[in-house]
Amino acid sequence: MAVDPRDLQALRPQLVRFAQLQLRNTSLAEDAVSETIVAVMEHPDRFQQQSSFKTYVIGILKHKLIDQLRRGKREVQFTDDVYDERSDAEMVDALFTSKDHAVEALPDWGSPDRTLERKEFFDILQLCIDKLPAKTGRIFMMREWLELDTDAICKELDITSANAWVLLYRARTRLRECLQMNWFGVQPG
Repeated sequence: MAVDPRDLQALRPQLVRFAQLQLRNTSLAEDAVSETIVAVMEHPDRFQQQSSFKTYVIGILKHKLIDQLRRGKREVQFTDDVYDERSDAEMVDALFTSKDHAVEALPDWGSPDRTLERKEFFDILQLCIDKLPAKTGRIFMMREWLELDTDAICKELDITSANAWVLLYRARTRLRECLQMNWFGVQPG
């Protein structure tokens, strides 16, 4: 199958945004995206149409990012996320009664398969991820999208496993809240 360079150009902004989230370096992110595009253009026959073209290209970028993380050829410069620990604790406390029961039942989010098929869902999910503090968003994407194990994440970010699990919990809680408000239309009680 011939690869249309216009299709790659249309994907480029999404690819760069994700690479920047992971690498925290604009030039390295651009390099990873360029390497991805070159790989797709050099071997168009490898796209077997078993998935969408976008999924195929993102899969290649994912491997480029993992390779770069493993090589350690980048400088990571980010400041510690500023958390108001009280607001996190209050947020969690508001979800449960004093007997550790959920204050309200989780809403029915419908069929996961049907929801995942909708492109708009992923746009809202990306916006929710973008709203996360930088370090929290990065660790979530490393775990859930790049599928790195906790040990690799801890080594990469120089954090303890306890800190990693706390950040992952915060990310999931905030993403759930954001999706409930912006996708599923459930306003907090």
